[in-house]
Order: sequence, then structure tokens, then C-alpha cells
Amino acid sequence: MTTTSHDHDGQHASPSEEDAATYFESPAWEQRYAGDGAHWSGNPNTQLVAEASAFPPGTALDVGCGEGGDVIWLAQQGWQATGADFSANGLARAAQHAQDAGVGQRVDFWQVDARTFDPEGRQFDLVTTHYLHPPDGGMVAVMGRLAGAVAPGGHLLIVGHAPSEGHQAATNAHQQAMFLAADLLPGVPAGFDVLVAEQRPRTVVREGRTVEIDDSVLLARRATDSAD
Repeated sequence: MTTTSHDHDGQHASPSEEDAATYFESPAWEQRYAGDGAHWSGNPNTQLVAEASAFPPGTALDVGCGEGGDVIWLAQQGWQATGADFSANGLARAAQHAQDAGVGQRVDFWQVDARTFDPEGRQFDLVTTHYLHPPDGGMVAVMGRLAGAVAPGGHLLIVGHAPSEGHQAATNAHQQAMFLAADLLPGVPAGFDVLVAEQRPRTVVREGRTVEIDDSVLLARRATDSAD
């Protein structure tokens, strides 16, 4: 998946401005996930737990799943979960982590780039993505693609980083990739009701410092009589 970071409070080096273009492409993430050791905590993202805990389990698609923390959590809550990412190595890690967690039977994986995502007729009760940041402000277009995978009556949950004092962008390209929840509103497709569009502060520990960062959260529900 095209991303500035799969969050999960993982630690990673920031790229230079010169490296930013390659950082948004799959080879950089294949290399990152080719080594040993976990890059992310493995814990589910805060806003996923806050919102999805209220939904009855069904089918879920997590786009930009990285090492699978959110997919595993969803499966543990009774969802049949699909993790999607553009990194084959990341998906291999996620599949292994799901097996280790005992939920391998409740998950599957899908290698796809969010920028060209096509649901191919598949629909899910929940489509979610966390900290997926396409370059050049491309999240609105990606949101439209992901919305096509939401079943009637289902939910679309998008969470991203907002520029803040605690989360400074590493490069200009990263700055342009970050977004506010309000930035997404013009692109919400017809047939969806926006339930949440807000900024939520969150406290994390980065390099030994406790800082407050800002999550951009959009939750929308597709009408039950919505048709493509």
C-alpha cells in the first residue's frame, strides 16, 4: 500500500527529501519488511478499537495492513478479516502473525496498491485504513476507490495523521500526504452518511518523549438501499 507509515507506534527512520519519492513505492516497503524484527507494535490501532468495537462482527477489509495487527484484532473479535497491502513481504509477515495468534482460519490477504484498488465485486461490512497516506494529497481519490468495497449498510473508517506539533512531517512530500478529516468530506461518495469527521488527539511515546499527535478520523455508513 502507498503509505507514509503503518502507525502502530512503530519506530522508523525518516527519509530524506531525495528518498521520499521511492519511500512511497512498494520496493522500499519490500526491503523494509525483508529484514528481521517487528516494525510495529502488533497492537490494534486506537481508533479502530474505538469504532469497530460497537459493530456486530461481519466481514472486514483492512487496507494498508502492514504486519497485520488490525487484521488479527478484528479476527479475534469474530470478524472474517482480509488484510490488503502492496508489500508481499508485509503480507507474509501478517499471515505468519495471524497463524501465531491462532486466527489463521479467520483471515486472508490481498496484494494490491490502494492507488489502483478495484474491489472486483467484493463487498465488506467494514472497510478500514489506518495511516495510509498516498502522495500528493491522493487520499480523497483512494477513499472513493475503497468506498466501492463497502456493502450496503456497512461502514468505511479512514484514519490518518494530521500535521501537528507532535507529528512533524519528515519531508515536504509527507506534509502534503497528511490530511484533516474535513479534507475528505468533499469526496465522500453519494449514498454514504458521514457519522464522524473529526480530529482526535492521542498521546504516544516517541524516542523516549511523550507527545500528543492528532488523528484525522472519518467514519461513514453506506445506505442499506445503496446500489453501484
